[in-house]
Amino acid sequence: MTGNRRALALTMGDPAGVGPDLALVAWKNRAALSVPAFFLIGDPQMLRARAALLGMDIPLRETTPESAALEFDTALPVLPLALAAEARAGVPDPANASATIEAIRLAVELAIAGRARAVVTNPIAKSVLYASGFGFPGHTEYLAHLANEASGTPQGQPFTPVMLLAGPQLKVAPVTIHIPLKDVPDALTRDAIVETGQIMARELASRFGVASPRIAVSGLNPHAGEDGALGSEDAAIVAPAIAELRASGIDAFGPLPADTMFHAEARATYDAAICMYHDQALIPAKTLGFHDSVNVTLGLPFIRTSPDHGTAFSLAGKGEARADSLVAALKLADLMARTEASARASAA
Repeated sequence: MTGNRRALALTMGDPAGVGPDLALVAWKNRAALSVPAFFLIGDPQMLRARAALLGMDIPLRETTPESAALEFDTALPVLPLALAAEARAGVPDPANASATIEAIRLAVELAIAGRARAVVTNPIAKSVLYASGFGFPGHTEYLAHLANEASGTPQGQPFTPVMLLAGPQLKVAPVTIHIPLKDVPDALTRDAIVETGQIMARELASRFGVASPRIAVSGLNPHAGEDGALGSEDAAIVAPAIAELRASGIDAFGPLPADTMFHAEARATYDAAICMYHDQALIPAKTLGFHDSVNVTLGLPFIRTSPDHGTAFSLAGKGEARADSLVAALKLADLMARTEASARASAA
């Protein structure tokens, strides 16, 4: 039994993608996989149609966040959110973009209000959202916007989101995220690296239970610049940022050549890594844990996790999509919430 604990808020993602499929599979296998209680924010009619397409008999119950955990054992709790158009598996429709965005906004609102334990987001198709006027590079940036809009800013400063890929073998965060590779050197700053390290160290302790985190930091250039022969950024930007982190009491070290910091022996020397750009971080993360890594957004006043894959339109409605990463995201959100609650209780 789940008892009367608050449930996790799970967004539907793009309704034409695999998000609805994964939610149905996760609930169906809730007992065998020890899936924590969640409620899905989405269209009940769409979910019933998708379950029928998949040949699954899944009882749905329209719910409130407060009653979802109590209902989770006997039915999939759904917080209703109507779509503008019929969702066809594998056929994205910009007409439904507003509902996709609203599901995210509502999940954040519920988490900030304490009505949901954490936010778990199913995959979105950014190109579909852009076609409807969505003005953010991706999930991460939109979540930060919602956090600032809904709950204000600490000490007059906006919340800074840090994208962390967390898997059984590696936790890694990029400093720059959804920008072209050619723009990375200009966007990379000492302050950005320091802020990423500070947020990572703080939340590894508060939400992952790592008391004294060891953080490895990559260089930007091949061989971390080769003493300036392959670029000046590592000596001019990355190394001073690491020195500042160390001066503040954070066990950070580097800059390290990115091509030698992800094998097993190297990973044993740190708890998490920071890389300078998107693919430098996500390639090793997805290589080491494609099906069970989780996208976590640090730096926000609520916990957010997500599968580390996309909408997979070609698999939607076919019963071929694996729910491993979504289940991992639900479990990690639950663990982070429990760890954070325990840390707060100990500090009280």
